[in-house]
Amino acid sequence: MLKKDRLSPRRLDRFLPSLADIRSDFAVLDDWEDRYRYVIELGRSLQPLPEELRTEANKVRGCASQVWLATRVEPDDGAPRLTFQADSDAHIVRGLIAILFAIYDHRPADEILATEADPIFAELGLKEHLTPQRSNGLASMVARIRADALAAKESRASVH
Repeated sequence: MLKKDRLSPRRLDRFLPSLADIRSDFAVLDDWEDRYRYVIELGRSLQPLPEELRTEANKVRGCASQVWLATRVEPDDGAPRLTFQADSDAHIVRGLIAILFAIYDHRPADEILATEADPIFAELGLKEHLTPQRSNGLASMVARIRADALAAKESRASVH
């Protein structure tokens, strides 16, 4: 389902579908098995996480699977913009990471803090099909992304 012509560069080294494309694809997938396969396919679109980023500091706590999330903060007209690299040992979790990247990657800290992932996952029909452990892991990943955005925003505020 992921077609090269529909992928847009979010960064030079990664090609992921936009949130609009993901929503459009989910709209035509009627059954959960097809959606599940699509989420796994999304996960395959993630670039491998470099070994040096698989550290304890980058490990996301609260996930049943192993998840590493590395955050880079870049100034963008004075406002911090966050980019992410992540990986997991579970295929479905890699797909959830890809969806989180469509929501949050390469966005300003303020936009990240103003955007709730739960309604998007509910709209896609994923919330009702995730196990409690996966839901907790997803919540942990979102909490970590939001905490990094808040830290970036606060460090910028303390500098100015």
